[in-house]
Amino acid sequence: MCNLNGKTVLITGASRGIGREFAIGLAKCGADLAINYFNMDKNAEETKNTINSLGRKCTFIKTDLRDEDCAEKIFEKVKGVDILVLNASIQYRKSWDKITVSEFNEQINCNLRASMLLIQKYAPHMKQKKWGRIITVGSVQEIKPHPDMLVYSASKAAQTLMAKSLALQLAGFGVTVNNIAPGVILTDRNTEALSDEEYYKKAISKIPVGYCGQTSDCLGILKLLCSDEGKYITGQNIFVDGGMGMQ
Repeated sequence: MCNLNGKTVLITGASRGIGREFAIGLAKCGADLAINYFNMDKNAEETKNTINSLGRKCTFIKTDLRDEDCAEKIFEKVKGVDILVLNASIQYRKSWDKITVSEFNEQINCNLRASMLLIQKYAPHMKQKKWGRIITVGSVQEIKPHPDMLVYSASKAAQTLMAKSLALQLAGFGVTVNNIAPGVILTDRNTEALSDEEYYKKAISKIPVGYCGQTSDCLGILKLLCSDEGKYITGQNIFVDGGMGMQ
């Protein structure tokens, strides 16, 4: 049973998809939420209303994680959290030889740099309390890179390596750091690509269980890692991918 009563959670990219599932799921465990998002006000409002209906507090933090001062802006709204879930990311589908410098920077800044900056802000509070959870959200592309998402794949692999390094440095303070790596999950981000029948068949052929995952399939491992039941797990990269990473 995941009991997060009295805990505050900050989740980036929480207005839709996996981030929304995480936010609502942890609210059901008793946590208060701070949700970061950038350009989906209606979705964020719906997420907040759902969390409030569960009797939990929810703070909006509309911030662009591509900005150098993104962590400063978020920290101004929420000074200390017990659990930090770094879920937000940007991905561009494009052949490697067509990637622009701007597209490279946007993905690296959001997917990797922002994670480091937010950890720098929030880990000290966790260390002081001798309790904390940091969960980065990666991708099966860390070991099965999509040919048209070179920078996205690289940024996720780099983020996971960063998480493993920090797990070693924070373990003695009661702070665990882990990565969850989803596979092909049915979110609005993937809807357009998976609506193509040939692409869908090709994607499914690479998944041993034979189907795409739901956002709820990622929630169970998050709840474990956030709870006291998961206190002995740190420095791990856990794939939620229907076995895709083994192919």
